[in-house]
Amino acid sequence: MKNNTGILPGIILIIISGCTSLTEKPGIAKYAVAKYPTPVLYTSDFNAVFGGEDGISLKFDDYGEIDELECIALPGTVFCIEDTMYKGKNCIYRVTTHDYPYPTEKGYYIDSRFVVVSHVKPDERIKILPPLKQILKNLRNAEGALYTWGGNYCRGIPENLYFYPPLAEIDVSLKEQWMLCGVDCSGLLYEATNGYVPRNTSTLVTYGEPVLIEGLTLSQITEKLLPLDIIVWKGHVFTVIDKGEVIESNYDYEPEIEGFQGGVRISPADKRLEMLLKERTPVNDYNKEVEGKKFVIRRWYQNQ
Repeated sequence: MKNNTGILPGIILIIISGCTSLTEKPGIAKYAVAKYPTPVLYTSDFNAVFGGEDGISLKFDDYGEIDELECIALPGTVFCIEDTMYKGKNCIYRVTTHDYPYPTEKGYYIDSRFVVVSHVKPDERIKILPPLKQILKNLRNAEGALYTWGGNYCRGIPENLYFYPPLAEIDVSLKEQWMLCGVDCSGLLYEATNGYVPRNTSTLVTYGEPVLIEGLTLSQITEKLLPLDIIVWKGHVFTVIDKGEVIESNYDYEPEIEGFQGGVRISPADKRLEMLLKERTPVNDYNKEVEGKKFVIRRWYQNQ
C-alpha cells in the first residue's frame, strides 16, 4: 500500500547531496524504484540532452528526434544501480532493469530525482494485462499523438521540465518534446497494455503465437486478423484494432509532402497490408531466411 506521497510507508526518506535515498538502515543503495515515468537514456549527460549549451535546446538527431532516449520506465519499475555519478548538482545512476532487458555497450542511465532507492531489493513491477476492450480504448485514445523515438508515454513527463527547466520561454511544440510526449511504434502498444508486452520489435517478432500467413493473398491474410494481432518485423510494428482497421505510430507517412507527417494514425487494414505486401514477404517464422524483406503476424492476446 502507498500513501498519497507515492512513497512506501514505514520507510525514512533521506536527502544526500541532491540524491533521494530510501533506506531502512545505513548502507549503499543498490536498487531504485521509479516514482514517476522515468526517462532512460544511453548517456549520463542529461544536461546536454535537455538544455544544451544555451539552456533552451534539445539534442536532436538528423530526424528531429532525441536519439539518446531508450525508453520511458513506468512507475514501479525496479532498477539495479550499477554505478553512481554526479553531473553538476545532479546525481545520475547507471542501471539495468528486467523491464528493459536489451543489451547495451553504452549503458543505461536515469536521473536519481525520478526514483527512490534502497539497499534491499524491491519487488518487481507487477504487470497486469488490461482487458481487451480497455487496450483497444487506450490505442484509440492515442490517435493523433506525436511520434517520439523511444517514447511510450503519450501525455509526457512534466517532471522533465521541472528537473531540467529551460533557461528561457520555449514554444508549445518544443515544450511537448521536452516532456517526451508521444510514442514510437512499439511504445504505442507498450503504453496501451500498461507495460505488459515486450518493449521492442526485436522481441515482438517472436512474441505470442504465429498466425499462419505464408503464401496467402491479401484477402486471405485480412480474413485471419483478430483484434490486437501485431503485424511486425524488426524495426516496426502495427496493431490490429478490428478486421477493418490497424493503428501505428510512424515517423513519416508521406515524405513527399512538405511538413512533419508522423504520429499515431489509424488506417484501413486492407490498404495498409496491400502497401506492406509490395515491400515485404509474409512468413510464419521470422527466423526463416527469405529473399528480401519479411514480416510476421503474431497473436499474443489469447482471451478472444
